[in-house]
This record gives sequence, structure tokens and C-alpha cells, in this order.
Amino acid sequence: MSQRNTGVTVDPRLDVYDGAECPVREVLDRISGKWSIQIIIAAAAGPVRFTELERTIEGISRRMLTLTLRSLERDGLLIRTVYPTVPPKVVYTVTEPARELYESFLTLMDWAHRHRPTIAAARMAYDLAAAAAEEAATRPHDDHLAVMLSSRGSVSSGVTAKPAASSAAR
Repeated sequence: MSQRNTGVTVDPRLDVYDGAECPVREVLDRISGKWSIQIIIAAAAGPVRFTELERTIEGISRRMLTLTLRSLERDGLLIRTVYPTVPPKVVYTVTEPARELYESFLTLMDWAHRHRPTIAAARMAYDLAAAAAEEAATRPHDDHLAVMLSSRGSVSSGVTAKPAASSAAR
């Protein structure tokens, strides 16, 4: 926290180490990844095979699926079971911590669903205001000049326009 913000109170649950050594950030980075969330949600329904995950999770490559499964297994969120068949049958199941995480994902998805219209409206209002501000910043300042002109056609900034010389006077 910077020295200027000394009056700001921080929820003690959020008062963790800064930077890369933050243990909470490390865990959150791992579980909040695009593929990790989808794998945990898919595996929460019951044991699931690699090929089922590959078909279910749109856009994931075999390599990324393999790496993410290994990572989740290493973190204790998935259990990999190999059955000695030909070809070997491999299934993945969620652990209790992953099941708890799955429930948290459901709560978060419910929140997102309920607040989606509010967020969409806020984005639209923000974008309209930003576009109006950008337009005002790039528009020529003719509006200011019009206000400055007096009813006689002279500029009210103290500079008076000289009457045009008539052609007869020349």
C-alpha cells in the first residue's frame, strides 16, 4: 500500500504478501485459468475420460489439456486413475477440495448470470460517455467562438474587428 493511502482499510483476508511470493495469488492463478475452470466443472459430474474432456471443452488443444490435467492432479484437485486394459482406460475425478471449488464456481456463475444485464448497461453507459468525451475533445472549438462573438460581429475578447474599407474610399 502506498504511503498516500494510509486511511484505506484492507479486509484482513486480502492482506497477503505482495508480488510473486503471494501464496493466495499462486493458488488463484492456478484455479482461475480458462481451462482449469472448465475441466473442474466437467469432471464434477463424475469420472471423465481424456477424450470426453477433449470433446466437451471447445478450443482446448491436446497438449493444453494434458498440461492442465497434470497441473490439477499435482495440486490435489483431480485424481487420475489408470485401469489396466488394452488400450489403458484413464479417468479423472475431482477431489473434495475441487468439489468445494466447483460449488464456488456455481455461486460465481449464478452471480454473473443475475448481474449480466447490470454490467451490460454499465458498459454501454461508460462507452457512450467515453465516445462523447472523445468527440468533444477532437471537435473544433467553433462553439466557443460563437459564444465569444457579440451581436455586432466583433469578438468579445477585447479585440474589435475593424470595419472593412469601402471600395469608394480607395
